[in-house]
Amino acid sequence: MSPPSQQPPAIALFDLDHTLVPFDSGMAWFRFLVGRGEARPALVDDYLARCQEYVAGRTTAGELHDFVAQTFRDLAPARLHALRRSFAAEVATEIPSAAHRLVAHHVGQGHRCCIVTATNRFVASALAQALGVGGLLATEFETDDGRFTGRLAGPVCHGGEKIARVERWLHGQELQWETLGHSVFYSDSASDLPLLQKVREPVVVRPDARLRDHALTHGWRMADTLEHLRLAPL
Repeated sequence: MSPPSQQPPAIALFDLDHTLVPFDSGMAWFRFLVGRGEARPALVDDYLARCQEYVAGRTTAGELHDFVAQTFRDLAPARLHALRRSFAAEVATEIPSAAHRLVAHHVGQGHRCCIVTATNRFVASALAQALGVGGLLATEFETDDGRFTGRLAGPVCHGGEKIARVERWLHGQELQWETLGHSVFYSDSASDLPLLQKVREPVVVRPDARLRDHALTHGWRMADTLEHLRLAPL
């Protein structure tokens, strides 16, 4: 009797902010720091202003994340990690049940799951842990002897860079796009069009105007909230 045929591997990729979670995780982190008295209250407004500049096209993703990186420089590593533990417990309560259901849907089918986000790894890892997603590709901050230097370590995990990060992740598992049985990516932003166009199944959640138009033109699956997203076996 011949052994059952093994299905080729499948991957499920997720953007984080405004996709798996309905908020900006960087803003959640800054509000948490201000609430704990670890940062000046104006930090939240400064970050919001820079986000608005980025959305308006007056600054780059790199410049936005440079600003975020600099805010990590003055906190001692031990204090930062203690704060992240508290942040992880607090932010876990804000993750919608629909996000957990979506991840569980893919895990239950044996898919290899990975969050691919421009958010920095320090903050994003707290949410990835709460969601039970083991794979995380994120923007990296430079450290020196365990302390953040205030500089980026390489390019922001954004736009076409997300494809490069995913391909390195696949290579580490001895996989290639061509060897996958299926690939799906969930995102809200037109900045993710390169990776959305690369996977076999792009799925649009809470899309910005440009991404909504593109998704409608190309007949992509789309939902205004995770709660309204139809979950179907791949």
